[in-house]
Amino acid sequence: MALKLFIPPCIHEPPHQHHPPPPHKPLRIEIQGPLETIQKLLPDVAWHPLKPFPQPAGRALASLTHQALYGEDDVCSSKGDLPVRHEYLAWAMDGRRPLDYIDYYGVTFDHLVPANDPNPEVLAISIIEVDNDGGAFANKHLLFSVDPTEYTGKKVLAVPRCCQVKKGTQDRRRINGEVAEV
Repeated sequence: MALKLFIPPCIHEPPHQHHPPPPHKPLRIEIQGPLETIQKLLPDVAWHPLKPFPQPAGRALASLTHQALYGEDDVCSSKGDLPVRHEYLAWAMDGRRPLDYIDYYGVTFDHLVPANDPNPEVLAISIIEVDNDGGAFANKHLLFSVDPTEYTGKKVLAVPRCCQVKKGTQDRRRINGEVAEV
């Protein structure tokens, strides 16, 4: 059974300008996290062997994220028009030797970004695994407390950068640079 992607409300008052994002503002969105957690969202998607860009799950993860941010009735999500611009594949390692599978995945997609805009504003979202460590990682790296019993078997936590300890001051340059390299 697929779990629901849950993006909590912004903890700041007033909320960050992109949490939640205004529906008609162009925005490049990156979401990434542990593959084991993404598989809870997309249990029927095959990951191995890896396919050419983008992974079959890339568009599905982009669509789930878009729906969580903008709602089911958003114009872009109803058209299925979410350009996947980049994906991040972190290979599992045995010491310093990469193995033949990934253990961390990310996808970057555009919401209303004009094709000729090389430097749109960005929103970075981290998928947080809470089951394996009883929420210890989440409670160390987020600006709010997480009770794993609210998530285990129910929903997957995804948190925009504004509500994380890491400030992401280089996110715009990094994300737009990665897209430019594709």
